[in-house]
Amino acid sequence: MSDYYNAFEVSPVPAPGPDAVPPEPYRGIYGMPAFATVPTGDLTASVEFWVHGLDFFELFGIPDQLVHLRRWAFQDVLLVPGEAPAEAPAMSLSFACVLGRLDELVANCRALRPGSVEGPYDTPWNTRDAVVTTPENARITLTAAKPFDPDSEEARNLAAIGITAPESSHTDDPGSPPGQ
Repeated sequence: MSDYYNAFEVSPVPAPGPDAVPPEPYRGIYGMPAFATVPTGDLTASVEFWVHGLDFFELFGIPDQLVHLRRWAFQDVLLVPGEAPAEAPAMSLSFACVLGRLDELVANCRALRPGSVEGPYDTPWNTRDAVVTTPENARITLTAAKPFDPDSEEARNLAAIGITAPESSHTDDPGSPPGQ
């Protein structure tokens, strides 16, 4: 018996790999388990950036009050009229994407708003990330899982904190190192 659970079974995020494709836009209405509310001084400009830069779509809007944007299922953002902060805060909101689309999204954001993107860069936890500052000064991290290489430095970093690949977590000797 294993304590491994394949969380990709309940997530809209596809398993990482060279052929991973993003899920189709989900236009259904559901009880949102989490969402971001982002104040903006210009709903039109904000919607333009989120839709054409970050690949969201407008689920619905209430004129001059609210625009509900969505990317994948459970990636919801509400844009509302309000005063945006003068500077981007240290806090950021992360959205999963697929590795094969990250460069395109980065290019789209840079074309719409030069200087808005930091990265992309690789992380020690096996993702490739880019940080985007939106017109409202929201810090959005686009994060794409990279295919897992059990012999990589990232795999060693994860194993050092107790996260191992399912194949390497099954051993006859519980005291043996991962992959033995």
